[in-house]
Amino acid sequence: MAILPFPESRQGCCCKAPEWLTLPVTPQAAARSRFSGKEKLSQAMPLHGALAWIADLLDRGTSIAGLNIHGPGDPLAAMAMTGKILAMLREQYPALPCRLTTLGLGLAGTIDLLTEWQVTGVTLLVDAVDVRTIRQLYAWIRPGKKNTPLALAAGILIDDQARGAAACKAAGIPVSLETTVYAGVNEQHVEDIARWGSGLGVESLRLRPRFGWLENGDMLPPPPAVTMADLAVSAGRHLQVVCQSEPAKRGDVVSLPGGGNKVMPRPTRDRPNVAVLSAHGIDIDLHLGHAIKALIYGPREDGLACLLHVRDLPEPGGGDNRWHQLAETLGDCFVLLASSAGQKPRDILARHGLELLLVEDTVEGTVDVLFGGGKKGKK
Repeated sequence: MAILPFPESRQGCCCKAPEWLTLPVTPQAAARSRFSGKEKLSQAMPLHGALAWIADLLDRGTSIAGLNIHGPGDPLAAMAMTGKILAMLREQYPALPCRLTTLGLGLAGTIDLLTEWQVTGVTLLVDAVDVRTIRQLYAWIRPGKKNTPLALAAGILIDDQARGAAACKAAGIPVSLETTVYAGVNEQHVEDIARWGSGLGVESLRLRPRFGWLENGDMLPPPPAVTMADLAVSAGRHLQVVCQSEPAKRGDVVSLPGGGNKVMPRPTRDRPNVAVLSAHGIDIDLHLGHAIKALIYGPREDGLACLLHVRDLPEPGGGDNRWHQLAETLGDCFVLLASSAGQKPRDILARHGLELLLVEDTVEGTVDVLFGGGKKGKK
């Protein structure tokens, strides 16, 4: 079997080579790794924000090969929401292929829906194919709405992944595998995964090294490049293998100054600015419902972000109409920073393409991170 080098990601750039665009729009997790430490699941990108991102990339001339629904949760963990996401993507971008990346819990039972939504492929996240190793990899797995003992859930996961892959193949939906390799934990099982996938008619296997955090707080280093190369050779006896030698970079996730992760809101040509609610211009400390002014930050002519001006906001009161007016007032902003807000205005603003990010930290530090400064993708 062929072993292919892992291509460098160029998502979001204006390269002419078509790239699959990963949309982290599913918020609910189906499992948790034992090696994620205290790291919390990132917040999902609002669908309207993702649609605006796609539109902006296409407007800039970026060639998009397709759309991949992947993270920060699992698409199959909340099928009603995933259905709405896929329906809207199919409506607005019917020519773009669309695939899902998932653990595969319950996959076989969704084949008719995936066909209806014109899903063109599925990537299964398979890190082991035996119960013992799965129990070493995961802190919990949730096959349904109720908690399930890990030993039982591990067996369900293996069975659902196999049945799901077979059902996809029968329906003509191509399936690929992606395996995260943890040093000393599942390295020796990579060839077993490739053999298992080959028997199910899987098309390819992608290997990703990953560092992690042990229970005592120490870091689990990623497998070295030479180990990944050896694993690619052994797995390549069964499947076409794409191998990444360096640990994956979480480029869609920003670590905010005050802690916690958030999928990075992205500036666009039409929405290049950030709106901030602050009483004195130092801290993000205002509730959305109380704010009557916003600090507008954006890029200067030299590209550096700075305070552009202070903008009046609609007066409190007026119910939902105020949030529609606010969205229009901040129509050039890709994100609004506030210390707190209700769910209703968040939903209304999101429908207008304005993401509301709740942060309690300094204005300058947070704005710097959103415009590409600070420490992105790190705890």
